[in-house]
Amino acid sequence: MNVHRWFACATAMSAAVFGLTVGLIVQDPIVAAAGAPARVKTQAAAVPGPGVQGAVAPGDYVGEATCLGCHDTQSYQGTKHAVAFNERTPAATHGCESCHGPGRAHADSGDPALIRNFKTMTPQQGSAICATCHNRGAHALWDGSQHDQRNVGCATCHSIHSPQGPSQLKASTEMALCATCHRPVVNRQHRFSHMPVREGNMTCSSCHNPHGSTNVRLLKAGTTIDESCTSCHTDKRGPYLWEHAPVSESCITCHEPHGSNNPRMLVSKTPFLCQRCHVTSRHPPTVYDGYLLQNSPNGNKIYARSCVICHQQIHGSNSPSGKALLR
Repeated sequence: MNVHRWFACATAMSAAVFGLTVGLIVQDPIVAAAGAPARVKTQAAAVPGPGVQGAVAPGDYVGEATCLGCHDTQSYQGTKHAVAFNERTPAATHGCESCHGPGRAHADSGDPALIRNFKTMTPQQGSAICATCHNRGAHALWDGSQHDQRNVGCATCHSIHSPQGPSQLKASTEMALCATCHRPVVNRQHRFSHMPVREGNMTCSSCHNPHGSTNVRLLKAGTTIDESCTSCHTDKRGPYLWEHAPVSESCITCHEPHGSNNPRMLVSKTPFLCQRCHVTSRHPPTVYDGYLLQNSPNGNKIYARSCVICHQQIHGSNSPSGKALLR
C-alpha cells in the first residue's frame, strides 16, 4: 500500500475513533431533551482535593467570604496556605473549599454533614486530602510510613487555623510536639551529654523525617544508622584497614544518640563499656572495682579515658600495624 494512502486511512480511522469518544463524553442537550439516554452525571457530592479542577460544578463553590461569614475565627491568613502566588495553595484555588470541599449545600442548609470536617474523619482520610498537594519531596513516602500505620495523621501534628510553631505545628517547637508521644526519648535531651536540640541548634527533623523514610527509624540520610550518623561525622565514615566491629555494625552499640549521662553520649562509662564485649582479652577481664583500684596496677584503667588512653583509634585504624587500634 502506498505510504500516503496508508497515512490517510490511519488519520481517518483516528478521527472516527476520536469523534466516537467525544460523542460518548459530551452529549448534545437537544438530543437529551428528545429522550435519548443521558450520560452518567458527575456526583454532586464528590469533593476534589486542593488543586483539582473540574471535578465539581463551579456553582457548588460559594467562595471564602461566605465561609468566613460564620466561621470568622477559622482564618488561615498569615500561613503558607494563604500565599496566593503559589498555584498549589488554597488561596490560589478555592480558599476554604479547597480542603473542606464545595460548600453550596452546607451554606444553604446549615447541615454540618454536607461539608468536610477533619475532626470527624479518620487520620487516614484527613491525610489523604492533605496528600493531594503535599505529595512530593519530604512527604512522598507518607503512605505506609510508621506514623501512618499507627493512626497518626497530618492533623495530629499540624494545625491549619491555629498553629503554634513553624511548619503549622500544634506546639511551639518540634521537640515539644514530639514529646507528646516520644516522652522517654525527649527526656534524654536533659541529660548531661546530649545533642544540641534543647538549645535550638538542632531539631528532631535534623535526623528524622516524620513523613516517611527509606531508612530505619525514619532517619533522613542513608539506609542504615551508621550512614545517618556519618552524614555529619564524616571523619568516622571509613573504610578502615582495621575496623572495629561494633562501629561497622551500628553506632548505637556504644552511643546513645538522644542523650546520656556519660561522656560522648556513651551508653556506659569506660572501661565497663569495653568490657561488655572484651571479656577474654589479654587484659584482666574482671570488672574494675574499688579493690583493684587500691591493690592492682591495672586500676589506672578506671581513670580518665581508661581503655581509650592507648586504643585511641577506637573507630578504626588505617595503620598497617593498627590491629589493636592503638595510637
